[in-house]
Amino acid sequence: MRTVIVSGASSGIGHATAERFARSGDYVVNLDLQPPAPGTADGPRDGGGHVSWIELDVADWSGVRAAVDQVHAERGAVDVVIANAGISVRHGILDLTEDDARRTLDVNLMGVLALWRHAVPHMLRRGEGVLLATASVNGSRGYPLYADYNASKAGVASLCQTFAVELAPLIRTACVAPGAVLTPMQRAEYTDAMLDEVNERIPARRHALPEEIADVFHFLASPQASFVSGQQFVVDGAETAGATTAFFPGPTKPLG
Repeated sequence: MRTVIVSGASSGIGHATAERFARSGDYVVNLDLQPPAPGTADGPRDGGGHVSWIELDVADWSGVRAAVDQVHAERGAVDVVIANAGISVRHGILDLTEDDARRTLDVNLMGVLALWRHAVPHMLRRGEGVLLATASVNGSRGYPLYADYNASKAGVASLCQTFAVELAPLIRTACVAPGAVLTPMQRAEYTDAMLDEVNERIPARRHALPEEIADVFHFLASPQASFVSGQQFVVDGAETAGATTAFFPGPTKPLG
């Protein structure tokens, strides 16, 4: 039974990912500031795995270190770490505040760096490990209304490459870059009409399900991906394959 840490696993992609690993027999620890989704309390899962929750703000570096050390002390190993916790605030550049920008970068980028950084010593002592993270197609395109979010996700892709080079051959890294995913965070920011508009711009004509992203994470942590490291896997229904992309709809405040 592997020990798998997933940050931000109380809902959305993180929740689906934690459940996917648990159903395969892994012991999963969810690091999240929010409690797990209703009906998904700590405990065993069909398939022989287990999910537990540690309340944690991933922007708290000392807290992240303490949580990772706790998991290692209790389980004896940290096999797979998935830095998934992320936030976004939909706003135009002129509406962007320092507090919003710093919080987004602290969670989305520094949270990944903290979790990976504090897992690495345990993995190196054991001589193996897998570091994964949730990036985004936003990190490689100029999507409007998400300047700080876009920058944070570009940073995640860069961390993936740097950690892969420095830690090879003992530790592998990879990040998954989803396009539009139908998560609670997405539903909170978009009306049905806005979601339909995004879908029309995606060749697959729909949002991904969180479970589809979870399946990619599960593959990347598997022996079948043993020669994969330092790579970003785009999962977007061909959204970024063409000349145009499914930018997020809605008016922006006029400049000037």
